[in-house]
Amino acid sequence: MAFNWKTFWTRTFTGAIYITVMLLCLWNRWTFLLVFSVIHFGCWWEYLRLREKIHGVNFHTYVKLGLMVIGYGLMLWFCGPSYEIRGYGLKENLSLPVSAAGFAILLIGIFQKTQVRLKSFGAAAVGLIYISLSWGFMIDFYSRSDYHIYDTMFVLAPDAIPIIIFASIWTNDTMAYLVGSMIGKTSLSKISPKKTWEGTIGGIILCVVMVSLLLPFVFGIHSSPFSIFLAILSAIAAITGTFGDLFESRLKRKAGVKDSGNLMPGHGGFLDRFDSLLFATPAVWLLLFFLNR
Repeated sequence: MAFNWKTFWTRTFTGAIYITVMLLCLWNRWTFLLVFSVIHFGCWWEYLRLREKIHGVNFHTYVKLGLMVIGYGLMLWFCGPSYEIRGYGLKENLSLPVSAAGFAILLIGIFQKTQVRLKSFGAAAVGLIYISLSWGFMIDFYSRSDYHIYDTMFVLAPDAIPIIIFASIWTNDTMAYLVGSMIGKTSLSKISPKKTWEGTIGGIILCVVMVSLLLPFVFGIHSSPFSIFLAILSAIAAITGTFGDLFESRLKRKAGVKDSGNLMPGHGGFLDRFDSLLFATPAVWLLLFFLNR
């Protein structure tokens, strides 16, 4: 894969936008929730449009809105104690009512004149896991700060795990492109012909090295256990993030489109920007869940 300056600058631009959005959402817990709420609905809208093209159907507006609102209720269920206003917790007081409202809207849509095909509806409902559950896990990260990994206790800032995942995804994507451009020869998959094994492996290795060496300075924690902790998390995020990219590429190929949306004309939509994160987030959450047992 030859180096392409146009592609490089495109990736640089989208990477800058990505970093800006991520830094904005890390301002405090409410901006974090707000930004990921917008991302949640943006990803859902594009996902449903892709499913419509793939299955040759048109979901009723109420069906689409109902699924998105049910998903948002699921996402709010992961809001921890930090998401409270004068004792009013979002999880306890908002998650179930929002999901119930979404379910009611969905039922109205189902009983409209538009015929609902079970296969296409089931594929659309997968978004509850693919999108809503993933972003729910991301919100859960911001509600926790202590991680007991075997014999070591790490007390981190609420935004620490999201920062590690964001840094891993961005570093892996950038390094994979650079390595692939220089020495890439073997195609990784027919789904995404431009990706190479050399670039993928090189990106993962450089991601682990850079994250485990640089982020200890960001967090002010200099210890071998913490560096190992970062190396494991970054490796999981990089590997699963690559699968997330391939999964979304497969959806676009089946739908016959180049981009999932036009959030940034010429640079793609919400799913194009956050496809890797949608796979990496639940993978890291599950890893931490089992390590903390």
